[in-house]
Amino acid sequence: MTHLRNEAPIAVFDSGLGGLTVVAALTELLPREDVVYVGDTARVPYGTRSAQTVLNYAHACARLLREQRAKLLVVACNTVSAVALDPLRRELLYPVLGAIEPGAAAAVAASEAGIDARIGVLATPATMRSGAYPKAFAALGSHAHVFVQPAPLLVPLVEEGWLSGDVPRLAVREYLKPLVERDVNALLLGCTHYPLLGAIVMEEFEALSGRQVPVIDSAHAIANEVKALLESQQLGTDRDYPGRVRIIVTDQADEFESMATRFLGRPLGDISVTAVDL
Repeated sequence: MTHLRNEAPIAVFDSGLGGLTVVAALTELLPREDVVYVGDTARVPYGTRSAQTVLNYAHACARLLREQRAKLLVVACNTVSAVALDPLRRELLYPVLGAIEPGAAAAVAASEAGIDARIGVLATPATMRSGAYPKAFAALGSHAHVFVQPAPLLVPLVEEGWLSGDVPRLAVREYLKPLVERDVNALLLGCTHYPLLGAIVMEEFEALSGRQVPVIDSAHAIANEVKALLESQQLGTDRDYPGRVRIIVTDQADEFESMATRFLGRPLGDISVTAVDL
């Protein structure tokens, strides 16, 4: 591993704009760090692709990630974390953190059922096929029963801005029915897009089951892991002024600004946005 600079940015990579929820959590917890976000918006969603296609996409984006001269990479995409994390670690010369393990750990912490925990995971089809979440829970030493439910329509709905109304509500309801039948006592949103539908998820779960359960998104868990890594490797910035955020996308749609604002939870302001062609 090459020498890493404290003032180098934290890179965040996702297939679309969902990973900006992680950027929001990072800038809240680590406001002095520079963050550069790379979103492969030209080829979103990854979650319905084959594992080999996701690998190919991740490798194609690795060159762009190398050019950012970051001190670490957060793979905010659960699909990439599930099938391409190790190849990215071999290709890049700095630490690479995924989204699967922090989310699993947060779900275990949120469930109050101990060894009887029954955790439902809403995920993309590619993430479900990988088996990454059951493996992650097992690696934590958890005895939780894990039920992964594919939810392929949710990413396109969020990308198109369908965050309320009957269309997303009906889709969420259908995906939750199998998890309600499994009697889960915690629910993990296994994709960075899904938190924007979090309110609907909570409402529909309660409507279907007559009870409430913890609903966990991994963005803040990822930010906590980044902070711990920076501290353990003494890679935190020494600056005493706010860091900058840059956004790099592979396609900039007409509604990009409104979409990015939704994911970030604030206006773009002085955030620079660059579109590149891979």
